[in-house]
Amino acid sequence: MSGHAPGERTAPSERLADWMAGYLRAWRGNEAADIGALFSDDAVYLTAPDAEPRRGREAIVAGWLEDADAPGEWSFDWWVLHEGPDIAFVQGRTEYPAERDYLNLWIIRFADDGRAEAFTEWYLARPHEA
Repeated sequence: MSGHAPGERTAPSERLADWMAGYLRAWRGNEAADIGALFSDDAVYLTAPDAEPRRGREAIVAGWLEDADAPGEWSFDWWVLHEGPDIAFVQGRTEYPAERDYLNLWIIRFADDGRAEAFTEWYLARPHEA
């Protein structure tokens, strides 16, 4: 147990804050170099817990670009649920004003160099509020 009261938010480590800033930069820009910089050479990325994983940086970049969101069509807010020496659990909310909102849970397993060696995301669609 972390000792935090329900609803109390934990500040991310510098490693996690930097990684999340890089993820958001990559999400906004859809530049292969920014995407690739987030992941180790042999990283595994799951777009859902039971999805076919994207294995290796090249496959992750290709899949990301295939599924890319256009800049400005979404907003994202996130906070730390738990962070350990080599893992972080991040909760977020993605808002697509023209479509719908999603609640997110991300599990990021870090390599020693701060890049992700495994990334899994869950998302739950929320009704769009007009």
